[in-house]
Amino acid sequence: MVDLLTLQKKFILSHLGEGDVAVDFTMGNGHDTEFLSKTVGETGKVIAFDIQPGALASTSDNLRKTGCPENWRLICASHHRANEFVKEPIKAGMFNLGYMPGSGNKSLTTMRETTLPAVASAVEMLGKDAILLVAVYPGHPEGAAEGEELQKYFATLSRFKYCVGQFRMLNSPTSPYFMICETK
Repeated sequence: MVDLLTLQKKFILSHLGEGDVAVDFTMGNGHDTEFLSKTVGETGKVIAFDIQPGALASTSDNLRKTGCPENWRLICASHHRANEFVKEPIKAGMFNLGYMPGSGNKSLTTMRETTLPAVASAVEMLGKDAILLVAVYPGHPEGAAEGEELQKYFATLSRFKYCVGQFRMLNSPTSPYFMICETK
């Protein structure tokens, strides 16, 4: 059986390594931030964004408990503002759309109005041989709409500059899926 989380990490690891710069555009509880931090190591840098102060507290606690190197910066701001804080090319970026797991607040989700500009900005931040991974959760109306809009956007990117793919379970249409955008 395909485990999407394991597959996501394999794609990221084919581009990201020690000393690189990575961005977690949707921090949540910090599991992607942790993965990125441990992957880039002591000499790398991770910047993570979330609009919820509770996400920063949860992530900070998680990073310390799991022994991550002090290579991270957590920012309480929307992902569509990332280009105000990230001034260098990145090797990897991750979006985990939807709502914060375990928060109990399913009404606060990522929204097309900020997700689409955030993803477009993230694509512009990608350096050479870099990857952007966007996990989509179509099980709620906004998540389904985000996925449709992102598919339209990614289809417009030049195939000479980017390789874009989508990975989903065809026999489970409301299950999460992800898209990747790799620079050539």
